[in-house]
Amino acid sequence: MNWLDALQWPAMAVTLMASWLVASPLESRRAWGFWVFLASNVLWIAWGWHTQAWALVALQVGLIAMNARGAKKNATDG
Repeated sequence: MNWLDALQWPAMAVTLMASWLVASPLESRRAWGFWVFLASNVLWIAWGWHTQAWALVALQVGLIAMNARGAKKNATDG
């Protein structure tokens, strides 16, 4: 198994961490959560591209837009 095949596992872990952070009542953790989500989107795109999972790649592009919006909104609401 090459490292790109195994990339789905850290991508999954980063996504779970981001979900936990975004659900926090602390503004600083929520802010970090959106950035961690953006990192997970990049990991999923790399894995999806490698495995030719084009629907997953398209989903992650859409989620990048939503997570960028969340990061911006969280920064301006604070």
